Amino acid sequence: MLHPADFNIVFVLFDGVTQLDFAGPVQFFARMPGAKIHVASKDGGPIATDCGFSILPHSGFADCPQADLLCVPGGFGVADALSDTILTDFVATQAGSAKWVTSVCTGAFILGAAGLLAGKRVSTHWGYTHLLAKYGAVHEEARIVYDGNLITAGGVTSGIDFALSVIATLAGEDIAQSIQLACEYDPAPPFVGGHPSRTPKPIVDEIRARFYDGAAQRMEAGIAASLL
Repeated sequence: MLHPADFNIVFVLFDGVTQLDFAGPVQFFARMPGAKIHVASKDGGPIATDCGFSILPHSGFADCPQADLLCVPGGFGVADALSDTILTDFVATQAGSAKWVTSVCTGAFILGAAGLLAGKRVSTHWGYTHLLAKYGAVHEEARIVYDGNLITAGGVTSGIDFALSVIATLAGEDIAQSIQLACEYDPAPPFVGGHPSRTPKPIVDEIRARFYDGAAQRMEAGIAASLL
């Protein structure tokens, strides 16, 4: 089991990050015994989230400590971030010595741009799963996917389930359940849905047309640019 101040968890942020991809898991990881949270951006400056406010990281990439667990959240900013070689090189370097390499939502594509997904089973947001193969990954339909030391989570809120699953692995199920209780994570969604397989088709079609068809095209262009 973990002991105080001996397990570095590094979150890598970029402009356009989905704040809940980050805020969900960090809230839970921060309560894990032995965890030390580090939030890093390229220059240590504020990061603009997709909600109209900014997050102030702890450090820049140059002074960020080595991660034991590296986590890359997603967001609409991923498409542009894929071509940021300073970002992807940092992720690749950190991943080389990390015990665990993880992502939430479309953060998986940043792992792909860093060369970390080839031949791996991977989850990501449902609107982008068809693009994982461009980085040599195999999509697995699951909220959390473990493949060796790679752990990938599906879209947005799955980051909370991912954090609890990892906490159970690292610190034990009793600790994970205690943190779940302390945060009163007792999901009871008002609607049956949240995934295309459980949502009425007209709603799925409408949100695809309104958001995710265009967003997936932008992501595909970002992937292509990162592979040049």
